Amino acid sequence: MMQRALVAALLARGESRLLSPGADCDDVRNATRAIEVLGATVRREGDRVVIVGGGELCGRVLDCGESGLCMRMLAPVAALFGEEITLKGSGSLARRPMGMLCAPLEALGVECRTEGGHAPLVVRGPMSGGRAEVDGSLTSQVLTGLLMALPACPVGAFLSVPLLKSRPYVQMTVELLRCFGVQVHHDGTWRQIIVHGQQRYTPAEYAVEGDWSGAAFLLVAGAMAGEVRVEGLRPDSLQADRAVLWALRQAGATVRLDETGATAKGTRLRGFELDVSESPDLLPPLAALAAHADGRSRITGVSRTKYKESDRARVLVEELGKLGADLRLDDDALEITGRRLHGGRVEAHGDHRIAMACAVAALKAEGEVEIDGAESVSKSYPGFFEALESLAAR
Repeated sequence: MMQRALVAALLARGESRLLSPGADCDDVRNATRAIEVLGATVRREGDRVVIVGGGELCGRVLDCGESGLCMRMLAPVAALFGEEITLKGSGSLARRPMGMLCAPLEALGVECRTEGGHAPLVVRGPMSGGRAEVDGSLTSQVLTGLLMALPACPVGAFLSVPLLKSRPYVQMTVELLRCFGVQVHHDGTWRQIIVHGQQRYTPAEYAVEGDWSGAAFLLVAGAMAGEVRVEGLRPDSLQADRAVLWALRQAGATVRLDETGATAKGTRLRGFELDVSESPDLLPPLAALAAHADGRSRITGVSRTKYKESDRARVLVEELGKLGADLRLDDDALEITGRRLHGGRVEAHGDHRIAMACAVAALKAEGEVEIDGAESVSKSYPGFFEALESLAAR
């Protein structure tokens, strides 16, 4: 939500204030630097970030680091300018698919090219609006970027989205756009979307809600090894990873949710089933949970995680298996039979969520677990290990 809010503030002429912006993680830093290149001025004032949007383009290269959302969201925004702009990435982002951006951008009047379907991505606008079909089967991030950029086009747009995964993330985007004075219309199924052009982003004071994706690891830790309360989470959040609560309840954990946060406490956990098609980032924490639950768990919809920072389902089988976990990948499902884990040495594969999953799985392992590449948590949750230590100290 912070990355989305940064882009909305860039597109609003005037001063916006983002309250409770959260940890200064790598993804947010990269998005911040990118919007500065696109003309925003950004300053941090305590627990808020002040952004003045509507400035002049001051560069031709956007470094998105390892953030797929940053690249896919900012490509349409960069296409609002009449200049050739290159979006580059590093690490795992260089391997993630970007070719699905070109067809809708080209249909909307933008020159677009990649290197074999991967970054770097080069766009030249200005984007004019019109009609386009968007492939949402792999990620919703392309659609999010289009919905943020199209309101600023001179002509409206009609988008056809025959297959959309991770719909909640698009709903999050539309909710944020309303806060900045922009409207998006859809047919209820999200297969047909209309965005009127020449809309004006309004500067706003926007409170960034807490991150259910990061909180999921701590709530799983509480269910497995004690009791944990995570504050700053909206009970009415549209974030797909709020579904962690459903999985925890299925597994037998006690879960409490109120206006300021969530609490999870476990006793004896049992196997559960969940489809993560709409919430693929839940796969790593739920795999750690299932590894310690009695009986068999089945997590479906896992094929969508193949093109994350790592091939997550395969990597979880490999790395948790080093600790004695019993995981089996069956096409689009991961089946886990709970058992006692032992210590060992695992590899994060450059994936922040794999590092966190291994750390949570280690909480009840019989022996020490060493995580190579644990620093990868800085991508989304740089204070993760400090949070675990603070809980242990209690």
